[in-house]
Amino acid sequence: MKILILLVGMVLILEGIPYVASPESMRDWLKKISEMKAEHLRMLGLLSMSSGLAICWFVQRSGFF
Repeated sequence: MKILILLVGMVLILEGIPYVASPESMRDWLKKISEMKAEHLRMLGLLSMSSGLAICWFVQRSGFF
């Protein structure tokens, strides 16, 4: 449970960095994202989830980390 809470905290930190570093650019990105078709957003989300799963699988299975 402790690792899950730490993971959520890390995700929030990483998600917040672009807003702190460049809020104007993030506003433009959000505007562009809101104008995208739902199918494209769905594919982007699937790609993101697949990449995250592959990274987690690789880290768990390899001896590198």
